[in-house]
Amino acid sequence: MTQTPALSQMICFALYSANHAMQRVYAPLLSELGLTYPQYLVLLSLWQDEDQTVGALGRALQLESNTLTPLLKRMEVQGLVSRARDSSDERQVRVTLTEAGRGLQNRAEPLSACIFDRRALPMEQLAALRDAVTALRDQLRTDG
Repeated sequence: MTQTPALSQMICFALYSANHAMQRVYAPLLSELGLTYPQYLVLLSLWQDEDQTVGALGRALQLESNTLTPLLKRMEVQGLVSRARDSSDERQVRVTLTEAGRGLQNRAEPLSACIFDRRALPMEQLAALRDAVTALRDQLRTDG
């Protein structure tokens, strides 16, 4: 019989708890903007390319449409995005930023600096950690 590893030795717990710690850091900063973390991620993607289909946005954020659609509906009610059927393909819904959504970009810019100010690792190590976690995620998706 194998012994169950200690919680502190498990990579899954390290990732899980790091995710929670990161979201706790972001929460008060995003609250000032009236955003949740998932809404912030949507805006980050749209600030890079402000006209995307729901499908493309879901792939970028790695969210299923049953999670993304209600999120986008709430953001539309908030006046941050607009959703409309694609005129060339009615099956596609396009998501674009509103003026209010675009306007949040300047206000949200300092968030990254706040996070980097709290880091305990040099930038090179953070980049290597990000790359390692991304590679692990991608491998787990390929294997699953």
